Amino acid sequence: MAGSDRGSEGGRAGPGGYAAALYGGSAGLKVAVVEDQRVGGTCLHRGCVPAKDLLQTAEVLRTVRAAGDFGVMLGDVEPVLDLAVAQARKQGVVDKLTKGVEGLLKARGVTTFSAWGTLADGPNHVVRAGDTEVVGDAVVLATGSYPRALPGLDFDGARILSSEHVLAMEKVPARALVVGGGAIGCEFASMLSDFGSEVTVLEMAPRLLPGADEQVADFLGRMFKRRGITVHTDSRLTSIEGTTELEVGFESPDGPVSLTVDQIIVSIGRGPRTAGMGFEEAGVELLSSGHVRTDGRMETTVPGIYAVGDIVDSPQLAHVGFAEAIVAIGAILGEDPAPVEYERVPWGIYCHPEVAWAGLTEEAATARGHEIVKSVHRFGGNSRALIIGEPEGFVKVIADATDHTVLGVHVIGPWATELVTEGYLAVNWEATTDDIGRLVHAHPTLSELLGESALAVGGRGLHG
Repeated sequence: MAGSDRGSEGGRAGPGGYAAALYGGSAGLKVAVVEDQRVGGTCLHRGCVPAKDLLQTAEVLRTVRAAGDFGVMLGDVEPVLDLAVAQARKQGVVDKLTKGVEGLLKARGVTTFSAWGTLADGPNHVVRAGDTEVVGDAVVLATGSYPRALPGLDFDGARILSSEHVLAMEKVPARALVVGGGAIGCEFASMLSDFGSEVTVLEMAPRLLPGADEQVADFLGRMFKRRGITVHTDSRLTSIEGTTELEVGFESPDGPVSLTVDQIIVSIGRGPRTAGMGFEEAGVELLSSGHVRTDGRMETTVPGIYAVGDIVDSPQLAHVGFAEAIVAIGAILGEDPAPVEYERVPWGIYCHPEVAWAGLTEEAATARGHEIVKSVHRFGGNSRALIIGEPEGFVKVIADATDHTVLGVHVIGPWATELVTEGYLAVNWEATTDDIGRLVHAHPTLSELLGESALAVGGRGLHG
């Protein structure tokens, strides 16, 4: 994707691909991108951005429904969702951001080939862009991912939906089954519930959000139940029958269960788009999962060829793709960049309530042999949370018991995805809770709850 005097590329310009192009262009490299669609990839067109836009519509609906609590009276008028308007607004946001990325690429002197890209010759760094061969000193592979389907159950866009189908839906289903209680599944369950669907979530793991702190995941499960979202964990889908109405059967810890739904939304993750791209034929080694094998510099088994984003076996997060792109370009420039520390990256789930974290969970920290001390402060005692009418949730700080180094910060509640940034910095700078506690946090704010939690680790908290 980048060369000192020759252009090159491999893959599509999603967050990993276009970040590599922009970062390389800023460093003075001659860069070319091969993309068969508009730049932006899954995140901008079929993932993060459109999903969060529709989740914002859901938040507005909740706010308007609760307007009377603030003395803003709607009379006998009930807020009504116009999904067509919401979808149009979403597309407007996507289009504006896409044009912004296109403009940045042009401003950095990046050449874009509008074609399907495949790796034609690994050792010689040749990428085929349609009928054109592009050669470079280095290649960055960033071909993205696809939504995984259930075995033997293909997506049809009408009854069985992928995440991409949901983001383009024209009608809200009366009854929906969300298969998969991870980040994507929880966001869709939350959104559809706000939109008026009767929602059931089916998750194979013992709790929602596998990988999240257990206390956080359990709290989210209770909040979903309070909202009327039915959650079945430790459960496996066994049968689907019907055409219009779907009769679904699954095994739960309590035995066989059946229910009737209108649509099934499959949210069991995304697979790496590496098949048919010429990678293995060009000498690039793939893992058994289909991901590209890379080292800490994001270099593949072929010297000079790098891989970033969803095709790498790392957290499938756009910001991780950005970070990997920076590392790859740094390696191409000979700068010996530090590898991405994946267990310290920030995570954000935009359901209601929001969930975010950085660093180790309580379970992971204990498994690593840490003797830990923790502090949990609830938004119910936070003035700003009460003012905005969002008192549910908490901030949890996990620290080493010996020196109080912050090991993990976990937030569930209002604007958790924004609040976690301070926690991310604390974890990555290996700050102590004393370092955080002595800093002045503005009042009244949601963010002061992290300061309170840090103070409490030392036994000298204020409000809790």
